[in-house]
Amino acid sequence: MDRKPRPIVDLTAKCACGAVSLHLRGKVLSMFMCSCEDCQRATGAGHSAVLLAQPADVTISGAVKSFARPANSGAVLTRSFCPECGTPLAAQSSRAPQVLMLPVGLFGAAAADWYAPNQLIFARSHRDWDAIAADLPQHQTYRDEGATM
Repeated sequence: MDRKPRPIVDLTAKCACGAVSLHLRGKVLSMFMCSCEDCQRATGAGHSAVLLAQPADVTISGAVKSFARPANSGAVLTRSFCPECGTPLAAQSSRAPQVLMLPVGLFGAAAADWYAPNQLIFARSHRDWDAIAADLPQHQTYRDEGATM
């Protein structure tokens, strides 16, 4: 699979009720899908579509609530969301505190031109009913050592 370029973006998104806005200005570090059971619960789907960004490139305005819990990996995963409407805004793992995970769907059509996931992580819990492109590299847990993001 060809490696897609990582775009430099300047995007603003709002939660469903408009109480919280998120501004991302900078380089997208990675684009992938995750089928871990936590992402399945968070999205209500078979996987999440995620981009990684540096925390310094993300500004969140408005009141936000967070929930931290141990993930199956042993890391602590903290998810942030709008306390009014529940829209997921960001997540951060204690395993990689230098990056924020942002749900691509939050950006709507603005991500349609450049979002191209390059892998599926936690394929071990992927559900057969959730169609994933056959040529998308899959990792049973986290990305294998040495694999490109």
